Amino acid sequence: MVRLLNVYTISSFVALGGVLYGFDVASMSGIVGTHQYKAYYGNPLGATQGCITGAIAAGSLVGALMSRKVAIQLGTIAWCVGASLQAASNGVALLIMGRIVAGFCIGVTSALIHIYQSEIAPRKIRGRIVSLQHFAICLGILIQYFVQYGCSFLDSQAVFRLPWALQTIPAILLFIGLFWLPRSPRWVASKDRWDEVLHVIAFLRTPDCNISDPLVLAEFKEIEEQIRIEREEHSNSYCELFGKKMRKRVLLGMAAQGWSQLTEVNMLLYFIVYFLNSAGISNALLASSFQYIVFIVATIPTILWTDQWGRRTSLLIGSLCVAFFMFVMAGLFVHFGQLNPVPDQPYTWIIVDHPAASRGVQASVYLASTSFAMSWGPIEWIYPRKTQAFIHVWFVLPETKQRTLEEMDEIFEHGDPAWRSFTGLRYKTSHLDTLAREIEQDKLDMHRPRLSARRCRIERS
Repeated sequence: MVRLLNVYTISSFVALGGVLYGFDVASMSGIVGTHQYKAYYGNPLGATQGCITGAIAAGSLVGALMSRKVAIQLGTIAWCVGASLQAASNGVALLIMGRIVAGFCIGVTSALIHIYQSEIAPRKIRGRIVSLQHFAICLGILIQYFVQYGCSFLDSQAVFRLPWALQTIPAILLFIGLFWLPRSPRWVASKDRWDEVLHVIAFLRTPDCNISDPLVLAEFKEIEEQIRIEREEHSNSYCELFGKKMRKRVLLGMAAQGWSQLTEVNMLLYFIVYFLNSAGISNALLASSFQYIVFIVATIPTILWTDQWGRRTSLLIGSLCVAFFMFVMAGLFVHFGQLNPVPDQPYTWIIVDHPAASRGVQASVYLASTSFAMSWGPIEWIYPRKTQAFIHVWFVLPETKQRTLEEMDEIFEHGDPAWRSFTGLRYKTSHLDTLAREIEQDKLDMHRPRLSARRCRIERS
C-alpha cells in the first residue's frame, strides 16, 4: 500500500514555494500591456518598469540568509504582506515596496526548498524530486498568466489588483501545511537528536516506518559518519565556504545559477508581451500564453528522466539550443527591424510588415523556452550563457547522478577533470548499498539510539 504522505507528496507540497516564484515571474508580464495599468501608474516606461519588475530581487538578497522550515513560514508571511501591498498600491512607490517585501519570500524559497527536497529524497530519484521545484515555478507562471488573461476582459482596476491579491492563497496553504511535514534528517542529525533521525528516515523510506530496514540503518550510519567527520574537521563555519576544500563547490553552484539567469530566458518570461508586440505579433497577450504552456510541458520529460540522462548532458545540449534560438531571434530583429516611429513607447525597435519574420521570432521564443525548460530550468536546482555556458559545463561541472550527498564530497575532492568518469572513487558502487549489505550480513556495528516506541514518531513542530 502506498502511504499518502511520502517523499513525492511532501516534496510536491513544499514546491508550492515554487508556485509563488512562478506567480512573481508572471505577475507583471500579462499586466504591463493593459491600458488600465498604464493609466493608473502613469504609463511607466523602460527604466521605471524595470525598477518595478526587478524590485523583487532586492528582497531576495535578504531572504537567502535565513534557514529552513521556520524561515519558509516567515517567507510565506512576507509574501502575503507583499502581495497585499501590491494589490492595494496607490502609486509606483508602494508597488515597488510590495515587490521588495515579496522578494524576501522568493529568497527564502529559492535558497531552502530545493535543499529540503534534496535532503529527504533517496539518491536514485533526487534529480526528479528537486526538479519538482522548477515544475512548480512553471505551473505558477501558467496559473497566474491565465488569471491575468481572464481579468484582462474586466474594465476596472481589478485587471491588475485581483491577480496580485490571489497570490496569497498558495502562501497561506504552504504556511499551514508545513506544520505537518517532517524535518530534514540531516538537519535533525546536526542537532544530535539521533532517535528522531532514525524515525524520520524510516518514515521517508519505508511504507510501514520500519526502523530495522537495512537501507534505513545504512542511511542513518552514513549521515552519522558525515556529521562526525564535519565536527572533527570543524567544518560547520561559514568561513569554510572560502576555504580550499569548498571553494570549487561554491563557485560551481554560483556558476550554475548564474548561467541560468544569463540565458536571457527570464527576459522572455517577464517581458514576453513587450517582446511579441515589438515583433509585430497581434494579440500578444494570448500568443504569450502558448509560451507558458510549452514551458510546463517541456519540463515534464526532464523531471521523469533526468536521473537517467545525467545532468551534464542536459546542460550541454540545452546551452547550445538556447544559444541557437537566441541568435535566430537577434538576427531576425537586426535584419527586419526598424526604430519605432511612435514616441513614448516601452519598445523602441520593432518589426513591421514582415509576417514571416514575426512568426520566426515567435517560434524562436517558444523553442528557446522549450530548450531552457528541458535543461537549465530544472537542473539549475539540482547542481548546487549560452555558448559560454556550454564551455563552462564541459570543462568544470562533474556528473552527480545516482550519488548520495555524502558521496558527492569525494567527487568534488577527487581532482579528475569533469569530463572524465570518476573511476578512482572509493565508492565504485553506492556507499549506501555497501553499508546496507554489511548491515544485512552483520559485518557492521550499529550503535543505535534507544528507541522506546514501536511506531514511527515524527517531530513536526
